[in-house]
Amino acid sequence: MEIAKTVDAKGLNCPMPILKLKKAIKEVNVGDLVELLATDPGSENDVKAFSRTTGHELVQSEKLPNGVFRYVVKRAK
Repeated sequence: MEIAKTVDAKGLNCPMPILKLKKAIKEVNVGDLVELLATDPGSENDVKAFSRTTGHELVQSEKLPNGVFRYVVKRAK
C-alpha cells in the first residue's frame, strides 16, 4: 500500500483533521491513498462520515499504541 500523501493532524480537534483531509484529497490523483494521523477521538466518526458523504473509500482505520488514530483514505473521484 503506497501512501501518496500524509496529513499530520495530531493535536488538532474537530473539525481541523477533516478539513486537512479534505484539502489533501484534492491534491492527489484519483485512486491515490491519503494517510491521516490524528489524536482527536472524534476523528473516528468524522472520517467514517466523510467517506460516506464524499464517496472516498476508507481503506484502513486503526488506533496505534501511542494513542494516535491512523486512517487511510482512497480518492474516488
